[in-house]
Amino acid sequence: MSVLSSVERAPRDPILGLTEAFKADDRPGKVNLGVGVYMDADGNVPLLECVKTAKDRLAANPTPYGYLPIDGLAAYDDAVVDLVFGDTVPRERVAVVQGLGGTGSLKIAGDLLRRLQPDAKVLISDPSWENHEALFSRAGFQVERYPYYDADAHGVDVDAMVTALGEAPAGTVVVLHACCHNPTGYDLTADDWARVEQVVRDRDLVPLLDMAYQGFATDLASDGAAVRRFAASGPVFVTTSFSKTFSLYGERVGALSVVCADADETARVLSQLKIVVRTTYSNPPTNGATLVATVLADADLRSQWEGELAGMRDRIKEMRVALRSGLEQARPGIAAEHITTQNGMFSYSGLGREQMVRLREEFALYGLDSGRLAIPALNPGNLDRVVDALAKVWP
Repeated sequence: MSVLSSVERAPRDPILGLTEAFKADDRPGKVNLGVGVYMDADGNVPLLECVKTAKDRLAANPTPYGYLPIDGLAAYDDAVVDLVFGDTVPRERVAVVQGLGGTGSLKIAGDLLRRLQPDAKVLISDPSWENHEALFSRAGFQVERYPYYDADAHGVDVDAMVTALGEAPAGTVVVLHACCHNPTGYDLTADDWARVEQVVRDRDLVPLLDMAYQGFATDLASDGAAVRRFAASGPVFVTTSFSKTFSLYGERVGALSVVCADADETARVLSQLKIVVRTTYSNPPTNGATLVATVLADADLRSQWEGELAGMRDRIKEMRVALRSGLEQARPGIAAEHITTQNGMFSYSGLGREQMVRLREEFALYGLDSGRLAIPALNPGNLDRVVDALAKVWP
């Protein structure tokens, strides 16, 4: 018998599987509302002008593609620390490694934390990005959930969240969404964050803030405020992704930053992070990190990027308003206010599995069974069709 003969078929990834079904659908006017990719008003993934300029500059001065250091491109790592933490903590107190997107950065964090705290549990929000549970479970952790989404109130149940964290044993790893909560779109307020930080520090929990959408809610500073709050009060793990904010999906550009007590602790933590990287993928790729570092280090390109980022953010908000307005006109009295109070790329619509199946089967609109809708998939060319379909299935 072959070692492979007893291998079981793994369940299909819910998002990638949805995309496969969407591609196989030959009906005209189909819309994929499930994929987490920003698309412009023409339905395309944009190439940002700042990135294009950076690419042109690099192409005009080509360099060999040698191996990067294990922890990544130094200029990129420094740029990440500056963007994420500003002047909250000095550079020598942050151990940072370039990761393979946000997912790869979370994997590094999971593997290191498992080595440091093998008996700890990991708490994620209920609900959370589906890969959070998978990543930390595969790292060997027992993963449990803390209350987050309040379906009736269309918001966050902060009281229940704080109560649950207050009952967690010391050393528990708490995964928090820094902004643009995925999948719900509901974020904590500044007062809420103060309460969460207080209980995390009082209970000696380990905060891990996942920040994949900095700048997609309000602005760079506001969206990074929770990270800086935690950085100012103690150790914190922060994962960063530039897939969405730089529209560099295929480049897999991310980072893991760990705020430490002093320079000596930073050096020790970095040495352990390097072991995880070395035994996982040895060292990271060059191109995407070089593009990001080039943009962030140049004042003009940085300003251009912030403008383009604001444009993406504004378009998402415009689509939220248009979707809500369209639904309210199509179904007077419909409860759709929550669509415009959420942040980021996704809307937890409130639709259930039955409605989402109907959308796929009857209208060729593809969204997750949880009711999560990708707002950037909407554009002037498909909005009326989506509104009409949603109005027909809305509870």
